[in-house]
Amino acid sequence: MSLRDLARLATGAVLAHRLRSALTMLGILIGIASIILLTSIGEGTRAHILSEFTQFGTRILGVRPGKTATAVSGPVLTTVRKLTVDDARALERQPGVVKVAPLTVGVARVEAGVRARSVFIVGVTGAVLDVFKLEVRQGRFLPEGDPRRGAPLAVLGPTLKRELFGERNPLGERVRIGGQRFLVIGVMAPKGNILGLDLDDRVYVPIASAQRLFDKDELVEIDLLFSEHVPVETVRAGVIRAMRERHGGEEDFTIVTQKEMLGVLERVLGIVSVAVAAIGGISLVVGAVGVLTIMWIAVNERTAEIGLAKALGASPRQILLLFLFEAGALSLAGGALGVATGMGIAWLLPAAVPGLPVHTRLSFVIAALIVSLVVGLLSGVLPARRAAALDPVEALRAE
Repeated sequence: MSLRDLARLATGAVLAHRLRSALTMLGILIGIASIILLTSIGEGTRAHILSEFTQFGTRILGVRPGKTATAVSGPVLTTVRKLTVDDARALERQPGVVKVAPLTVGVARVEAGVRARSVFIVGVTGAVLDVFKLEVRQGRFLPEGDPRRGAPLAVLGPTLKRELFGERNPLGERVRIGGQRFLVIGVMAPKGNILGLDLDDRVYVPIASAQRLFDKDELVEIDLLFSEHVPVETVRAGVIRAMRERHGGEEDFTIVTQKEMLGVLERVLGIVSVAVAAIGGISLVVGAVGVLTIMWIAVNERTAEIGLAKALGASPRQILLLFLFEAGALSLAGGALGVATGMGIAWLLPAAVPGLPVHTRLSFVIAALIVSLVVGLLSGVLPARRAAALDPVEALRAE
């Protein structure tokens, strides 16, 4: 028998017992569908988060106060020393550093007439536009100058502008922030959300004004934009050296790169992927047991048929391949239906859960089909070997 004949006979055997074949494929279908659906959600989430992180560019390095270290005896020790505007100005002179944006952040009530909202107040300098790729849609941004001197000026995020002023032009209007009066000189272009945080519902003020407003002289973070022609490790080493010189030789600060943040994200998503594989694997094991059981029953039912085939000249290898083809056909059909089901649910899911990112990669689909086929073939090995080993005389006598 040729491979074509084996495939035709295997397909006929599967179709001859439609209900039994359907129930056998159900386990494979559920396993593959769950894997396709969950990996689609995971991949969509991964791509969405990566796009949110990289919307600010890929050449940003952050310096944060505090350094965490583990002592020999085991407890975690944390040292915290303030970051200052002078630290930020010193980093501007480091090789490879293009722009430095010192940041201080707090929450305060912003009032305009009878309307008011409590939002993030972000103290910055004009460099923040280049570092984080921000744009001004209306008016102008905070003027350049000595960051230790700040005028009572404010630039509103588009969400806050809409809530306080509606469709009115806010330029030249006065708002009260934490009880202090600020002149509105601009409105930012929309930037969207990152991890559920609305970047448009905030106010940008000069860093010195924010420090006076919140009565603190330290910075939350110093962000640097470095040149694309300088390796990040070179910039990092220079920043560490400069900060140590300013902090008495101590490394009481933490440097975070986007590569490290994305690495943490990849590890988290990797754990999620393992969990997804385990969930789908349980269903596939159930499906594999089903294929094994059904194929074992099929061998018992068709003992006489096997004996007749052998008596007519079929070799043990051909009998083995016949039953492997049947097991493979069952599992591959179940896998194909599982892929279609998983992709269908993934396609409909955003309509039920708006905003949920879903993306099905072609490699996932191909891998799922291969896995389903391999599971079926492995499950069919024992029944196929039993069928191939039957004695034709004894098999015919079973009739």
